[in-house]
Amino acid sequence: MTNTVKEHIEFKSKYDVIVIGAGVSGLTSAALLCKAGMSVLVLEKDKRVGGYLAGFRRKHFRFDTAIHWLNMFGKNGMASKIFNFLGNDWPHPVEQKRIRRLKSASIDYLITNNLDELRGQLISDFPEDEKGIIRFFKDVKQLAKFFEIYPRIFRSPECMSISDKIRLRWLQFRYGWPFLKHLRFAGEAKVEKGLKRYFSNSRLRSLFRMEEDILGCIIPLAWAQNNDFQNPPIGGSLVMPEWLIHVIKYHGGTVSVDSTVQKIDLINNQVSKVHFQHKKEQHSIETNYIIAACDVETLYEKMLPESAISKDFKKKLKSADLYSSSVTVSLSLDCTAESLGFNEEMVFLMQDGVSRKDHNLGDPEKCMISIIAPTLRDKSLSPEGTGVLTIYCAGRIDYNNYWQTERVDQGNYIRGEAYKKFKLEYAEKLIDRIVKDIAPSLRDHITFTDVATPVTHWRYTGNRDGSIMGASPGKKNIKMKLAHHQTQVKGLILGGHWSDYGGGVPIAVKTAANASLLILKETNKIAFKTLSKFMDGIPNSPEGDLPGFNAYDNSWIQELTPANKASMKGSMGDRVMG
Repeated sequence: MTNTVKEHIEFKSKYDVIVIGAGVSGLTSAALLCKAGMSVLVLEKDKRVGGYLAGFRRKHFRFDTAIHWLNMFGKNGMASKIFNFLGNDWPHPVEQKRIRRLKSASIDYLITNNLDELRGQLISDFPEDEKGIIRFFKDVKQLAKFFEIYPRIFRSPECMSISDKIRLRWLQFRYGWPFLKHLRFAGEAKVEKGLKRYFSNSRLRSLFRMEEDILGCIIPLAWAQNNDFQNPPIGGSLVMPEWLIHVIKYHGGTVSVDSTVQKIDLINNQVSKVHFQHKKEQHSIETNYIIAACDVETLYEKMLPESAISKDFKKKLKSADLYSSSVTVSLSLDCTAESLGFNEEMVFLMQDGVSRKDHNLGDPEKCMISIIAPTLRDKSLSPEGTGVLTIYCAGRIDYNNYWQTERVDQGNYIRGEAYKKFKLEYAEKLIDRIVKDIAPSLRDHITFTDVATPVTHWRYTGNRDGSIMGASPGKKNIKMKLAHHQTQVKGLILGGHWSDYGGGVPIAVKTAANASLLILKETNKIAFKTLSKFMDGIPNSPEGDLPGFNAYDNSWIQELTPANKASMKGSMGDRVMG
């Protein structure tokens, strides 16, 4: 199985559920509902499945561009629970021991899964702040306790009875109260004020100079405290969607790429039909339910009738605070990444004397840069003796006249020669900083460069301004109640990053499970009860039959990566020559 679905599809005239979007959320929803015996069609506008997990290939190199790290995929993790429910053969991430290296001209600290080492080092280097450092790590451990019980409270209130909601509120209050004292410290001035509660030394505070709120400083350390950082599975993150496709097809579901949804028909405000173009052919298919794991503004503004969603709510969406976009530079190397001085951890390369705001605005001369060596974590991604680097920074779509593109009336961006030249120049400035501060000989070993800009992310997702994860979990968005599964249209359910706050693969899996529950609640009470109990931790792992769900034979066989295939062919050739 690859992430390109090539076979000819004979569409049915009607499906129980149509899922729009074949990212990890849409595919997980489809797998759960197929396993519950429903007929499901997944429509993906791209020619590949996986969304941000799709990555790309060049010759024998596989570029894993999306996942910088995973969490909630440990033994008792929230995402692990749902994948375990689907089958035991899912591609497991690998526990990460070296997590982050915080580096600038004045600091260089490594965060590992042993936080006591970091605490001891900070006390040794900043003895005047010993009491504050101890208090800071005490707060880290308090939040870590919340994340330990998080897998028991990730069912949405929309899927709960009154008694379940009371239980949820109690658990949230019991374990979530440590968050409250940190919420007011957000923004350039306030986060600095929050850090001063712990640290008097400005150099110590500069460890967290790229974070825009105190929780952003503390939460990653809480994950580290729980040993909850994982690297992508061997073979790269796209093996997750490949496995999900196998599960979907095993249970009789259909996944169709190159399929762009154009219009959704309603009857009495209930979804009735989806019109889409598959390759160059038009199709209209009836359905009872839709899970939209796609850009919500495109859904509400272009796919639905104008009156289906209130003008007031659409106005709120347009004013929402979104996650930033990003710039991702992918490099192939003619040497290993470790020979250039890189290790398992993500390097956060920061600039002394640069404001917190400028670290996140995307100016290549000032911004914080993340550098990852995927092939140090996973040797199967490139041929032996070579490597891959991924360089990442926050980005804005309006940077330098929209990345030197031309904008047309429909909001499209025309990418001409000026755009291609400018994005390469931008990448060179990022590489210059890495050469200067980390790997002096890097440029001598680069064999291929690919640059994805905010315009790239906009093209592939449709998200406004190329946002990488939709609406951010800020006070403004929460007050407007932007995150939601249930919509104003009967039978239309939201999945993916627009239906919950936060981002990444775990939230995508969480939203998939909740979107599926809302449909099962109306169509299959037994399956709804089984999945609900399991999500609430009863039992912790699936054992024996799952009432309301069909069995799965754990028959997925992971394909070799391009590099492994090439290596095997080379070995066979050597044997023949011998």
